[in-house]
Amino acid sequence: MPPEPGRLPLHRSRRRERLSDRASLIPVRCHYRMAMTLRLPDDLDAKLTERARRERRSKQELAVEAIREAQERAELKVDDVLAELMDSDAEILDCLK
Repeated sequence: MPPEPGRLPLHRSRRRERLSDRASLIPVRCHYRMAMTLRLPDDLDAKLTERARRERRSKQELAVEAIREAQERAELKVDDVLAELMDSDAEILDCLK
């Protein structure tokens, strides 16, 4: 980007400083959200679009909900495996106490 008339061009590091100064003006709560582009196959996008229309919800909301549910299922599986190991190996664990 060319400098404004009558001003010398800023060194890149100075430009970064200026940009970081502007970033500090953004409320902290805005920094906790991560922007992401999600590229879906056409068939999945069509299904998501239709469901969003039918439920009167955004595709974003449906995608976030699906990701949360998948994460919860994954965590439950880990908890189930640990509980099963604790049950099956209870005798060995008692010996180690």
